[in-house]
Amino acid sequence: MTLKIGKKVYNTETAQVVKTYTYSYWGDPAGYEEILYVTSDGFYFLWGKGGEASPYPTEKIKRIAKKNLDAYLASKN
Repeated sequence: MTLKIGKKVYNTETAQVVKTYTYSYWGDPAGYEEILYVTSDGFYFLWGKGGEASPYPTEKIKRIAKKNLDAYLASKN
């Protein structure tokens, strides 16, 4: 998936996977998968997709600031 936010392009096919997080089980309306990526120039973003009651009812890319990265990673452990 590719998404342009401002002048920056976020592409799941060219970025490197940092961490994958899965919540619940396949078929759960509240379940979802979230993957943290880093681009070649050091920008982080999340890709998510899940059930209709999840934070990702449609496939989505969200930027994540480096200053929020540690808090995000700590919340997923």
